[in-house]
Amino acid sequence: MKRGFKFLALAFCLALVCFCGTALAADTVKIGMLAPLTGFAAADGFSVNESVKIAVEKVNAEGGVLGKKVELICYDDAADPKQSVLLANKLIEQDKVVAFVAGSYSLPTRAVSALFNDAGIPLVSAYALHPDITIGDYTFRNGFLGTVEGKGAAYTAVKLLKAKKIALIVSDNDFGTTLTQGFEEYVKDHPEAKIVSHQKYPMSEKDFKPYLSKMKASNPDVVFLSGYYFQTAPALKQAKEMGIKTQFIGEEGADSPKTIEIAGKAAEGFIMITNLDRDDKRKVVQDFLATYRKRHKIEPDMVGASAYDGFMLLVNAMRQAKTTDGAAVAKALANTKNYDGLTGVINGFTKEGEVIKPIQVQIVKNGVFRHYAVITDPKIITPAAPGK
Repeated sequence: MKRGFKFLALAFCLALVCFCGTALAADTVKIGMLAPLTGFAAADGFSVNESVKIAVEKVNAEGGVLGKKVELICYDDAADPKQSVLLANKLIEQDKVVAFVAGSYSLPTRAVSALFNDAGIPLVSAYALHPDITIGDYTFRNGFLGTVEGKGAAYTAVKLLKAKKIALIVSDNDFGTTLTQGFEEYVKDHPEAKIVSHQKYPMSEKDFKPYLSKMKASNPDVVFLSGYYFQTAPALKQAKEMGIKTQFIGEEGADSPKTIEIAGKAAEGFIMITNLDRDDKRKVVQDFLATYRKRHKIEPDMVGASAYDGFMLLVNAMRQAKTTDGAAVAKALANTKNYDGLTGVINGFTKEGEVIKPIQVQIVKNGVFRHYAVITDPKIITPAAPGK
């Protein structure tokens, strides 16, 4: 019991670090969030927290929600499922949040989604992509389902880059598995292309040269290099050191300024499937980008933008429902149409709570992510119903 008490005390201290809104106010709309502020994913956690702070400030400057200020209560889950469960229970039972932004990775988000669903508290997952996150009427996903993103990567390889031979180097976890499933499903239906090499690497991998050597032997036109920025960036750097000039494509896990910082010139020409277009001219996007850049002197990423959208979707649903009642807010979320988000115009959600919106494709040019293409094909961007 003493150990548990100490942990909750630590969690409370961490909450103060990332807390924003009207501090300790008695009459606020409380929205909870978990993000990996420490540990291996700390850069993503920083982006999530700082981006949602911008959203909170915007909402409160506009008068808040239903005449009340919004209070964001954020805890550090360190991308650890065990911590996320304890902290989710605190948000539900002690903090009494009315909605929740899941700003962490798939494992911790999967661990808590049922808790919020059973409590009747609407949850929007910012960017975690495992299918088991959306498990009930109260759970929604603003990021892409892993299979959707995988199909987007395959579409990019086959249709945009005209690849005939494709190699896969993917992370051996939930993230890599669901991406690969979507990628393989697309290629199976397009016989003009084939997968000539498929390798998996563990989360702890740092030396990618053996994988790159085996890939090189298969002589592919394109390599789908799936992983987080701390995996993709070193792999790109090592590929350059080996003199490999094959076109690499990746996905949202690499959508971080850290990818370019770590890989350096090796990142040039890297193509990435994601949901944030830095060249999107819409005011909502450019205002956010300008604010983030001014505050932090670094480039924003899709993780932060996705969390911003997750928070704003919940606020929009409360305004539409004219209440913070969980069932009414969840219904308003389910009925969301043509919402003008940072990560694209959200066409709506499937009955399973999966987002429907265009897939953005970015390319690194002169050390910055730029627009390369956008995928709008309904067959690609619309998640299939379970079992289909």
